[in-house]
Amino acid sequence: MSVKAVEEVSAKVPADDFQALEEKVYRTIELYKSAREAKAAAERDNQRLREQLEEREEQVETLRREAVQLRKEREEVRGRVEKMLQQIELVADEQAAS
Repeated sequence: MSVKAVEEVSAKVPADDFQALEEKVYRTIELYKSAREAKAAAERDNQRLREQLEEREEQVETLRREAVQLRKEREEVRGRVEKMLQQIELVADEQAAS
């Protein structure tokens, strides 16, 4: 090989290596950008889900309070109905005795 051919080959190899490295760097940058965007989207989703969870927890607490109140009311009604039934029974017994 002539000296000129050797210089051409030596000059070409580092340029190819540099171009390959440059492509890898640009791909890495694009991957980083994509990962950063995905992370931002995940953080937004996470925040939205936290807010939804908080709303659901508030709804659950409200429903629990309502359920407790309804149970109390049911017990009150049950007691009143039992009282009325006892009074009806007393009146029926009095009529039967007469």
